[in-house]
Amino acid sequence: MTIHDEVSYTTEDLADLLQVSKLTVYDLIKKGEIVAYRVGRQMRIEASDFEAYKDRMKVMKNRTSKQNDSLPPQVTPETSNPPLVELHSSPTSVEVHAHQQIIVSGQDVVLDLLANAITETTAAYRTLRSHTGSLNSLLALVQGEADLVSVHLFDGDTGSYNMPYIRRILNGRDYTVVNLFIRSSGFYVQPGNPKNLTSWRDLNRNDVKIINRELGSGIRVLMDERLRLEGIVPKTISGYDQIEQNHLAVASKVAAGDADVGVGIESAAHLVNVDYIPMTTEQYDLVILKRADNVPLRKTILEILQSEAFQKELSTIKGYDFSKMGQVLVDTPEPTPLLP
Repeated sequence: MTIHDEVSYTTEDLADLLQVSKLTVYDLIKKGEIVAYRVGRQMRIEASDFEAYKDRMKVMKNRTSKQNDSLPPQVTPETSNPPLVELHSSPTSVEVHAHQQIIVSGQDVVLDLLANAITETTAAYRTLRSHTGSLNSLLALVQGEADLVSVHLFDGDTGSYNMPYIRRILNGRDYTVVNLFIRSSGFYVQPGNPKNLTSWRDLNRNDVKIINRELGSGIRVLMDERLRLEGIVPKTISGYDQIEQNHLAVASKVAAGDADVGVGIESAAHLVNVDYIPMTTEQYDLVILKRADNVPLRKTILEILQSEAFQKELSTIKGYDFSKMGQVLVDTPEPTPLLP
């Protein structure tokens, strides 16, 4: 066994090695240029597959260079590049291209179950998971770096969820918005709520320290919008710059006494020693762009969401309401086919 067979990388590792963004790595995986597999919530890439990708790129670069050297003066390199399909000629890549790879972006565990259900329902798709916050997921959808994204973005001006953001970011595009679930969000506090925290304004008290979520996450948007409506300057809140990347991490910080309060969902509170105070009800929706080539995917997703079997699988999750799951909220007209 060689050293390459014994090593695997995360997407973050590859982003560092290639000096590109993590989303670029996801795009390479999606296109099948780099072979990846999933371990729990994390994507892993074998070192041997990464080396194979680099070798193919070197071969392609040399081939293109030789072709350019032999071109007559009137022919430019841009018009003579070989098709990208040449990049997928290795045996490992052929197997990957038997499926269409799709990226499902969002941070809730229900999305993991949905991604698994898509793969189990049809051999046509191989799902990859990106655990990215709502706002960044929408941007990834626009940039072609995600295929199906989840959003739970509160808009303080309208008191509504998601559509104000979707309309602005997806302006001029065709899309479908489908409800996934409704869930409770609120405060994680010490057992017994010793600070008596019951309102958003309480977060600005001198004796209260919070733990926050990362920019772009739905919970961070919710908190910032609520603070704006209360007229509170975020930087005046103790702990506002202390960031964690998920609900469980926030709840754990409160449980450990590193903060008095954090905002998150009910299910995480049951995993650590904190009390949960419900503050609001979030609408959690799925968004997918409408294209002529993803009609079967859209149909598959709706069938799964509306199926009794999938709804039954989710029924035991606490703090979630799946009664409207699969309900189409917005469905713009199908895109007009291009004329030949």
